[in-house]
Amino acid sequence: MARRDIWLVSDGRLWRVRGRLGGDGGKEVSYEFRDEASARSMVDRMMKTSAGTWRDLTEAVRQASNRRQTH
Repeated sequence: MARRDIWLVSDGRLWRVRGRLGGDGGKEVSYEFRDEASARSMVDRMMKTSAGTWRDLTEAVRQASNRRQTH
């Protein structure tokens, strides 16, 4: 089973959903939305069509970012 990554990010104006299959060098797709609900709907669709178990790394990424900012 290949690694699959999905990101949901916003710049305060647009929401972007990025998906990648196969790790760092894998195939990538990107979608832009004007509202959060539409972007989250795309994330849900991407997760449902992908086999395997998903892990939410939001808190881990947030903690790592906070550690970098305090050092």
